[in-house]
Amino acid sequence: MASEKVCTVLSRLAERVPQVPLYIAGAVSLSVVTCLLFRSRPPRRTRAIAVSKEKVLVLGATSGVGRVIAQQYALRGAYVCVVGRREDKLNEVVQECVELAARNGFEGRGLGVRADISDVNDMIRVRETVEKAWSGLDTVIVAAGVSTLQPLMAVAGVEVSTPDIVGSQASPEGIQHAVNAAQAAVNANYLGSLVAAVTFIPLLTYTSSSPSILLLSSAAAVIPPPTRSIYASTKCASLMLYQALQIEHPSIKFTFFFPGTIEGDFRASAVDNPPGWTTPPKIHEDDPNKNGLKREVVARRCIRAIDRGERNVYIPRHYRVAHVLYWFWPAFIEWKTSVKYNFR
Repeated sequence: MASEKVCTVLSRLAERVPQVPLYIAGAVSLSVVTCLLFRSRPPRRTRAIAVSKEKVLVLGATSGVGRVIAQQYALRGAYVCVVGRREDKLNEVVQECVELAARNGFEGRGLGVRADISDVNDMIRVRETVEKAWSGLDTVIVAAGVSTLQPLMAVAGVEVSTPDIVGSQASPEGIQHAVNAAQAAVNANYLGSLVAAVTFIPLLTYTSSSPSILLLSSAAAVIPPPTRSIYASTKCASLMLYQALQIEHPSIKFTFFFPGTIEGDFRASAVDNPPGWTTPPKIHEDDPNKNGLKREVVARRCIRAIDRGERNVYIPRHYRVAHVLYWFWPAFIEWKTSVKYNFR
């Protein structure tokens, strides 16, 4: 079965790009075989913690995948604390979780705390709420974040449409605008993850028999995308932070989740609109609500990865091969990302 899948991958690659160097084909083969044959299968975490007793904290639960993850955990009877900045949306999610849990006879297991993941005092308040209600935590889902949608020069107000850019340089205001956009992304995508880790890792360590953290990262953290330079760099930073933390805290099972484009309104969180824009900024990608991954599919896969103790999860699965292939054949992957993001 494994050999058949390897042959399928290689044949498809050969059809699309006839002149594939032998060492690239070997790299693809090695990565696929490793994934299929030698991937570790640790004992299911649910043997240590019953699903109806698991205490779960979802940071960034008012929309998107985070919201669906909270709903899925509530449906199977877990204790769920949802955290987000928008109080109206937060109240909706809490009510949804309470109703879903009640379907299976579980009462009083939903909590909601309005908070900003990058605010230290807010996260301390969340921790105190969880400790008072449950006396501990088993699982932390870090799903909060913001997007960026524009090439970096566009964020600074520079139009680079021809090779000759003389006379089209970034102004001080444009440079500052790019800095402000980057700082907003750093606060949400990196510093928020750092604050969450420092706040909750000790609590997880001391109170859970099988502590787990899932970082909802992005394929953009490992495969560089044009038009997403600020977003990708901040997601990459939080990924490296948590990869280092998994070494420093071996008692905690870390899961790193790398999805492609997901359906929904994540673009609405973009912090990099060009300075002085009066019309909607140019979007460099196809409509995610038509072509993106379904939130329910991603959420279920996240929970399954936590239950199984998986470390690195790519969805779609071929992104794992793309990540490996990037180091052997960067020009091909860069061309593919340019096509995906309609960047010419």
